[in-house]
Amino acid sequence: MLENERAKVVNQNIFNSKTDIIPPVRRDLQIIPVEDNGRDLLLFYDTMKISEPGFALDRSVEPILSLLDGRKTLRQLTAYFGEDVAEDNILSFIKMLDKQLLLESDYFRKKAENIELKFEDSDIRRPALADSIYPSDPSEYSAFIDNLLKKASDETNAFNTEPKKALYAPHIDLRVGATQYAEAFSTLKVLQPKRVVILATSHYSGYYPQLYTGFPYVGSTKSFEVPGRTFKTDQTAINYLSDFGSEIGFTTRDRAHRIEHSIETHLLFAGHLWPHDFEIVPILVGGIDEIFYKQDGEMGTKISAFSDALRVLDTDDTFYLISGDLSHIGKKFGDSVPASSMRSTVESFDKTFMHAAVENNSEKMITHISEDYDPYRVCGFPPLYTFMQSFPDLKGRSLNYHWWDEQERESAVSFGSIAY
Repeated sequence: MLENERAKVVNQNIFNSKTDIIPPVRRDLQIIPVEDNGRDLLLFYDTMKISEPGFALDRSVEPILSLLDGRKTLRQLTAYFGEDVAEDNILSFIKMLDKQLLLESDYFRKKAENIELKFEDSDIRRPALADSIYPSDPSEYSAFIDNLLKKASDETNAFNTEPKKALYAPHIDLRVGATQYAEAFSTLKVLQPKRVVILATSHYSGYYPQLYTGFPYVGSTKSFEVPGRTFKTDQTAINYLSDFGSEIGFTTRDRAHRIEHSIETHLLFAGHLWPHDFEIVPILVGGIDEIFYKQDGEMGTKISAFSDALRVLDTDDTFYLISGDLSHIGKKFGDSVPASSMRSTVESFDKTFMHAAVENNSEKMITHISEDYDPYRVCGFPPLYTFMQSFPDLKGRSLNYHWWDEQERESAVSFGSIAY
């Protein structure tokens, strides 16, 4: 990490002032109403995994949280509650929120930066989902994946066409798409690649515009861990891509990898099915929306140049995993209507998208998805489009398609798999 960046990480104390502006509640938090043993609570879910998970407050604090907008001092805030609430009590509550890293404060920024710097300095990318989505114990994890693969084998017909070069597969929550994961990855059993390039959706690079503006491709030099196994990164391949740098939009400033699940979920299955030694080339692909408006602009040029560089690296014993889901719709994702009312339209949209992917027709895909500027938020588009640009002669076969209807939140995510 650069020394001048380290110098910016200075000591900051928890907020404790009656005259300074109170920091607002963090905008990247999800505050979710829940019920626990008859109590109405607000659960704070930290997308960036900076604060501790599972923190909740009684829902009666909702009014004061709504007033923490970053424009009021403590005395101005106290005026809303009159003499019924002591100023010192409100200050204690504000200090508690700051200690829990729930405010956009100097204290939070210092803690967050230290977490990011520690990750960047590490040689290992440790699992982000162990013990929440799958077991961290190696033997339990192995049995967990075995059961998923067996279930897929029992419930579906075995696919008689193994991917020779690549697999596009979901990164949806394992608890939702377990069967579809297993269906897709079971087709890889007979392969023994020496290098696995993973092109995966980046869900978090947008949180770091200072690092990733103009750099849609985020590599890493770290080794990646899953329970009982560590995958070494092909440093030669990473160094080759790094030599081009901004020309191809590639960087190894890898903060976006810290909590990203899209590579981790694929390694769970690949590592279990392939016990032999192989190296990985982990690459997250961020937003490439600019090409919806201008395909031959700066972003289009970088995609083309990156694709050319990736193709140069290709060998007969290199396999490609493309990690991405399909449409994200409903009120959770900003739509004004429930996902259920959109299903037939979205499934038709997905069908056209998947057909273009199977044909490896990138022109048809970009025309289709940009017609209304990615109306259904297809998160798998950036890595899949990059792969198609890199290997335009490969043809695919659709393996599955599924729809997860999150009815309680009136939202849905679709996902599917393609073997190339």
